[in-house]
Amino acid sequence: MAEPSAARSGTRARHKALLALLREGTTHVDELATALEVSASTVRRDLRRLTVDQQVARTYGGAVVPEAFHERPVAESARLRLRAKAAIAQAARPLVPATGAVFVDAGTTCAALARHLAEEWAAAGDHQALVVTRGLETAQVLADAPGVEVVMLGGSVRPLSHGLVGPLADLALERLSFEVAFLGADAVDPHRGVGEPTLAETAVKERVAARAHRVVVLADATKLRVRDAPAWARLPDGWTLVTDAEAPEELAGRCAETGVTLVRG
Repeated sequence: MAEPSAARSGTRARHKALLALLREGTTHVDELATALEVSASTVRRDLRRLTVDQQVARTYGGAVVPEAFHERPVAESARLRLRAKAAIAQAARPLVPATGAVFVDAGTTCAALARHLAEEWAAAGDHQALVVTRGLETAQVLADAPGVEVVMLGGSVRPLSHGLVGPLADLALERLSFEVAFLGADAVDPHRGVGEPTLAETAVKERVAARAHRVVVLADATKLRVRDAPAWARLPDGWTLVTDAEAPEELAGRCAETGVTLVRG
């Protein structure tokens, strides 16, 4: 029997609301059910339908909306996926070495790690650290942390990301090395590396990675669904990906295939 038109209309409206919630960062089945005032089984049925239609991709306990490539202004990015970024920062904290220079990239997820470190180091009082960055927000977060020397790469400021690129950044990187480099990304793929909007962005990330003993990429689950980034940076073998709990179910297998260490926040 065909579904009545009123019921079909209600289902379409619920699917639209469900997709809006997913885009805003509500991804768990139980949270979606509460927001939509329906049962969890209804949400799971809707997600199965939307998955068949390729409008969503299932994750542990929920779903995400696959993203077309879109470089957001940093101010807009700073309002999105706050819990996921905080979880990633906390998961990445054990990877920060006790000594040696650390590179922390531009971008709001890397700034979340910088904020976590600044608060911890301020509470410790006697910590000494050297952090190099190419991000204006990252530098600002760390600038007032006691005992932290912040070094900024030179270069041109990209308007959307507030990240520094260009020959002056390259010149500085020739004279630096890092125990660990924490990189952000607009797209991530275990096979391809990190995707960015311009070749200038990928070039500086590749140079940073080449100067680091260990490379760690910080990226929330939405970045793992982007496939059409204009430019890609290849990373050294054995790099680490730190993401959140909403990452795709198949990610662990794809990382294992390429020798990428996966950490979930």
